[in-house]
Amino acid sequence: MKVTAFKVGMGAPDDVSEARRLLDAGAFQAQHVAAILGKTEGNGGVNDYTRALATQCFQLLIAEKSGLTMSDIAKKVPIIWSGGTEGLMSPHATIFVKEPGGDGAGNGEKGFTVGTAYTRDMTPEEFGTMPHVLSAAEGVRAAIQDAGIDDPSDIHFVQIKTGALTTERIKDAYARNRGVVTTDTYKSMSYARSVAALGIGMATGEIEEGDVGEEVIGQDLAVFSNVASASSGIELMNCEIIVLGNSPRSASDLIIDHAVMKDAIDAAAVRQALRKVGLQVDGELSAQDQDRLVNVFVKCEPDPSGDTRGRRHVMFEDSDINYTRHIRGAVNAVVASVTGDTMCYVSAGAEHQGPPSGGVVAALARKS
Repeated sequence: MKVTAFKVGMGAPDDVSEARRLLDAGAFQAQHVAAILGKTEGNGGVNDYTRALATQCFQLLIAEKSGLTMSDIAKKVPIIWSGGTEGLMSPHATIFVKEPGGDGAGNGEKGFTVGTAYTRDMTPEEFGTMPHVLSAAEGVRAAIQDAGIDDPSDIHFVQIKTGALTTERIKDAYARNRGVVTTDTYKSMSYARSVAALGIGMATGEIEEGDVGEEVIGQDLAVFSNVASASSGIELMNCEIIVLGNSPRSASDLIIDHAVMKDAIDAAAVRQALRKVGLQVDGELSAQDQDRLVNVFVKCEPDPSGDTRGRRHVMFEDSDINYTRHIRGAVNAVVASVTGDTMCYVSAGAEHQGPPSGGVVAALARKS
């Protein structure tokens, strides 16, 4: 197989013009699109409808160009959006393309790969509980297999998009004499990210299944995965999964690797991830390597202690702007100061996703 990736800017949540131009130019074929991961300019909250709008527009484009139905695409091409492009972050999509047939280079060199999977829908009463964790883990294992990854060390970024509770879903559970993990719809997004991340860690072998129980979910943040990135939205109730890594079965001219940011201003970890994929970076990414970088994928969280390197922050105390919006803008600026590009994927809400206050930073680049 050969896996490629294309990053396209978006002028609005419904703007697919750059992707259309690439398709019209023959850069890739629509039927080979394996997944899409992107940032929309909504608020990232329960009522962020930009995610569903962007999904529909890309599904329509793929359907038009491939002859597949919208239903077919919804079942085979995960299209995952993280809402919120605060600060200088530029709305965009990364389109992953997997061409069938062909083997790796045959010389032991590994190439970039992508794997995808879907789980069943969670019921409102299962949402945010251990059945949700176990379902996520099962799905991630399937996506790892789909990617052709045998060595867990070749897994560098795992993205899950799962659901959120709404008033209607909560009422549905109550009507059947069932309880829910929370009646706070915004807090349900935290539960969603938590169970998804724990499922990722179990599937990658970073977390022992016996170490996870109801009392851990969203509480014991010392239990985490270093490659997990999870998002939540009302547009679904299952888990849509994208695994990014390297495989000797892939003939891709791309390579991916990751580091772990210890906190929101850990630019050293960003440089480490870039160097791991063979890019030259001292302070800022070298000019000759700018074109080799496809994208950077980051998960972030404010330090739960309320301090960053001994200095107080007030992100959790701002009643006007949610902390997820603060941290996305801040971390995007840190990453962009190294890469020279504000168009990168930065997602907030990192429960069980990297150490408390930090998270994964993965770099995808063309080989030299």
